[in-house]
Amino acid sequence: MVYLRSALEQAHIKMGRDSLNTLLRQNNLLVKKTTRFHITTDSHHYFYKSPNLLKNTELTHSEQAIVCDITYLQTDAGHAYLATATDPYSKKIMGYAVADNMKVDLAKKALKMASKNMIFSHATIIHHSDRGIQYCCPDYSQYAEKMSFKLSTTQQYDPYENAVAERINETLKYEYGLNRKVLNLSILNMLVKQSVDIYNNERIHWSLGLKTPEEIHKSYNSLKYRSYAKIKIE
Repeated sequence: MVYLRSALEQAHIKMGRDSLNTLLRQNNLLVKKTTRFHITTDSHHYFYKSPNLLKNTELTHSEQAIVCDITYLQTDAGHAYLATATDPYSKKIMGYAVADNMKVDLAKKALKMASKNMIFSHATIIHHSDRGIQYCCPDYSQYAEKMSFKLSTTQQYDPYENAVAERINETLKYEYGLNRKVLNLSILNMLVKQSVDIYNNERIHWSLGLKTPEEIHKSYNSLKYRSYAKIKIE
């Protein structure tokens, strides 16, 4: 509402938050809540599960951590999957990958892109994910550790333990239309690329002081001295 205030005033429109929400609801413009119907996390395995390093960590700057997740998409040819790697401080999507399977290479491609897109030099970066087999298997964990990531995983089945990553995937699907079935994987890749670019560079966040993820990311620690900035992952 704060973001729209100047435009409403110029148009001589007086409208509060509740009235705006009512108007959006009446015109079917609110993002609909959905239920999860496709499981992408297989945590029933015997691979080592790292401790949750983010639980008591206060995030104070960009690239202090990265959170990863895999979500389900659809094409006419069948199932497709999107892996994302996001900076939880700036909310910037650092890396992503799309495939028609959930093999470990999907997660590795997203992490590789994230590593290439990092602009600050840190000796180690926390890598947080769920306990899915893709993230816990030696193929992936050794790959991540070679790139100086310090592994961290959720301890329960509670999605709030990886809330930022879960939220990013939901935003891409239900705000940018990636939940809709498309013709093929090639088109899906194009749509994901466009959605990530818009999300990083144009989507403002209340938690970022009405700034975009890209703006906050480049500023490194611009949230540090704001009242809403001391981000703690529970």
